Amino acid sequence: MSELHRVVSSESEELILVDEQDNEIGFRTKADCHDGDGILHRAFSLFLFNEKGELLLQQRSAAKRLWPGYWSNSCCSHPRRGETLAIATMRRLDDELNIAADLEFVYHFSYQAEFSDVGSENEFCHVFLGKLDGDVQANDSEIESVKLISVDDLDRELLQSPQSFTPWFKQEWRTLSEEYAVRLARYAM
Repeated sequence: MSELHRVVSSESEELILVDEQDNEIGFRTKADCHDGDGILHRAFSLFLFNEKGELLLQQRSAAKRLWPGYWSNSCCSHPRRGETLAIATMRRLDDELNIAADLEFVYHFSYQAEFSDVGSENEFCHVFLGKLDGDVQANDSEIESVKLISVDDLDRELLQSPQSFTPWFKQEWRTLSEEYAVRLARYAM
């Protein structure tokens, strides 16, 4: 199977359950974590910028259970049982985009968002910034498409079509722009 078509995620993989302070308290399947209102689990979101300061966005695969076809940050996922965030972020960059990147941790937060009656995200999410290094080759089992976008164009799209973006992305982008503007500017210049 081609690297660009391989299945890298399943509803049966075990995710790390956490409390409100991100202390590990157990494990459940991805399906269990996303059913109903969701169960709080560890996650991460990566924002990657090219040398022009453009952000890499991904459109989630139409086959995704939650928010299929929506635009979101460069890469987001969950560490699996036994994985550190450092290992999980590198694994997922390779799985989804076939790249590696140096990442800088910025902040973490908890959120819960329902997607119709299909399920929910309920995550303790760690947010990272990074620079793109090399050409992205999106895995189409995870990603419908990718695009690079300037900060100004992104802000305009978020105002004009907020319904096209995942709820966590909108929240993370607002926090990065308002509370971490100096750090964001090091990447988005």
